[in-house]
Amino acid sequence: MGPPLPRPFAMPASADLSAPDLSAPATAPATATGTGTGTGTAAAAAAATAATAAAATTALPPAASRQRARALLLGLQDSICAGLEGLDGEGRFQEESWVRPEGGGGRSRVMKGGRVFEQGGVNFSEVEGKELPPSILSQRPEAAGQPWFATGTSMVLHPRNPYVPTVHLNYRYFEAGPVWWFGGGADLTPYYPFLEDAQHFHRTLKGACDSVDPAYYTVFKPWCDEYFFLRHRAETRGVGGIFYDYQDPGGLLYKGQDPDGPAAAAGRASGAIQQDWEKLFALATACGNAFLPSYVPIVERRDAIAYGERERQFQLYRRGRYVEFNLVFDRGTIFGLQTNGRTESILMSLPPLVRWEYGYKAEPGSREALLTELFTRPQNWLEDPSLAEICRPHQAIG
Repeated sequence: MGPPLPRPFAMPASADLSAPDLSAPATAPATATGTGTGTGTAAAAAAATAATAAAATTALPPAASRQRARALLLGLQDSICAGLEGLDGEGRFQEESWVRPEGGGGRSRVMKGGRVFEQGGVNFSEVEGKELPPSILSQRPEAAGQPWFATGTSMVLHPRNPYVPTVHLNYRYFEAGPVWWFGGGADLTPYYPFLEDAQHFHRTLKGACDSVDPAYYTVFKPWCDEYFFLRHRAETRGVGGIFYDYQDPGGLLYKGQDPDGPAAAAGRASGAIQQDWEKLFALATACGNAFLPSYVPIVERRDAIAYGERERQFQLYRRGRYVEFNLVFDRGTIFGLQTNGRTESILMSLPPLVRWEYGYKAEPGSREALLTELFTRPQNWLEDPSLAEICRPHQAIG
């Protein structure tokens, strides 16, 4: 891989604030799951958003909505932390509670120096205020002037072994007067990828979505590819998973920023579906509870694989992409900083060590090239048989 690589740059210990992702997402890349039809113009998207907002304001959440959302997300934090401590075997989460002066607070749990996890965090927060930040008003102007409430659980794990992928999760709930919605998702970022791992992760999340409505995965998978896209690198952050936001009774599943992209096309194909608070609460429950089954088997398969300095340095280099996305594009980061959230919790998603290298190019035919050429491009992981033929010569199967 060329001359000796520089020592990594140490990032401060810092997952994003568990709150709605609200900045403008990146333009969607081309994907194997379908293409835009060209009929989804910006005007049509604006009209759909207006119709969705009108529908949402006619269906108020249940009286105990905030308490139920809070209990779900606190319970998710507890169950994930317990499962990860059991998986690591040595590392333990250290908890720190915090209070936000403008209203609300949370509890941050961080594991550092574990056997499996070099660093990871699982955050819970519930914050409230009187004035909404610009990032949310640009998306939902009908919420202007309303006191707001947001709660969520967010997680990022950075393993030691380069053969074990980084993983992210965020599930959240938001209210502002009559306006409310759910959002969430999970995505996988491998460094030395295996096809089975991507398939297992997607299959598990698809099963969770399908248990509530079969239309969900067909839209949320390409939406994840669209959201976790680094425009300046022209690549996805990893193999994706699911992503959704602004889900309310409007029934229009895709509510992103690219009306001509694959996710928008999938949303039009599914049409308007019946949604209410209980159904979306069930979706968050199913997907949140699917995390450990989606990720733990991957760790158990890969953590014992031996690696050397080459693999470690490539892992640190690719972690740089994670930092770039979170600091430039991530909505949760932007929302947290705009609303005076707790900075250490907002930036906890950053890895403890990372490096950049000018003009790096993977060696042709290498495992590193396989990552950049296949696994950072949207793929139909569950249905494309050609992926196995591409991965087999690189020992990326099994």
